[in-house]
Amino acid sequence: MHFLRLTRPLNLIITAITMYGLGWYAESFYINGEKYGIRSLDFFLLVISTLLIAAAGNVINDYFDVRADRVNKPEKLIIGVYVKRRWAIISHWLFNVIAFGIAIYLSWKQQTFWYLFVHLLSINLLWGYSSYFKRKPAIGNIVVAALTALVPILVSIYFHIQPELAYNEESGSYPFNKTYTPDVVLIVSVILAIFAFILNLTREIVKDIQDIPGDQLLRAKTLPIVFGIKTTKIICYLIITVTLASLFYFEMYFTISDFNALIPIWIATAALLTALFMLVFAQDKQSFKRVDLFMKLTMIAGLLAPVYWKYLFFTHA
Repeated sequence: MHFLRLTRPLNLIITAITMYGLGWYAESFYINGEKYGIRSLDFFLLVISTLLIAAAGNVINDYFDVRADRVNKPEKLIIGVYVKRRWAIISHWLFNVIAFGIAIYLSWKQQTFWYLFVHLLSINLLWGYSSYFKRKPAIGNIVVAALTALVPILVSIYFHIQPELAYNEESGSYPFNKTYTPDVVLIVSVILAIFAFILNLTREIVKDIQDIPGDQLLRAKTLPIVFGIKTTKIICYLIITVTLASLFYFEMYFTISDFNALIPIWIATAALLTALFMLVFAQDKQSFKRVDLFMKLTMIAGLLAPVYWKYLFFTHA
């Protein structure tokens, strides 16, 4: 049970739901999507390999953070208390080896190097983040945000290069009335990736504010340590404001075929506005945790929008 907690099971579940949700929406645009989409063994293996790399990243992050966690969150300390350091590092490499083996299989099966490239990049960036990047101003935050953004991109890659899938030119572009590209799946995936990157970047910065005492112990140079909490909050204000402006632009620019299709965007906007309001008045660790919670809710609402669109436009068409 303690080892399971080390892998952050809730985050892994959210990742799996995001991939299957986007895949469920995406397969509607392909002639043989029902057979070779999310029901196929290849897609299942892609999700499993992604979860294994994420789990390995969580384990190695806690492995390098033992000293800081004794200060920041002693009640959640697992490595060295319930799980030996040796077993943590062994499980980290075992997860990565299995995930990379799956990437080799998928790359061979679908005749592409994309899976090898993305998996190898992710494994090395997660190691680099835990051992070095997270202690540098902004770099660690950007790395984690970029890796989060890769999740919807991986789904898009699968549907673009899966040899058994053929795009249906007559499938439309639901929920959009306009067809901006020959493949709406790519557009939706890129939008979700950008959305996830920006929000997760802000979340990571907010978490750095919470972790100042432990990070100081490790002599880390995170944004709040280098520039102070006040300046760091201003940076978060700017990022959130840009995100809100993008959401409003999305709602006004895209011609939506059904008014109800905007509901997930409104929920995300409301959660993000709440996070911004709470951030203005946040002073202690608990208040910053609440900001982090609403940032996560915003991201979940946005990432699950394709699930809602699938239900709205395809299952009840």
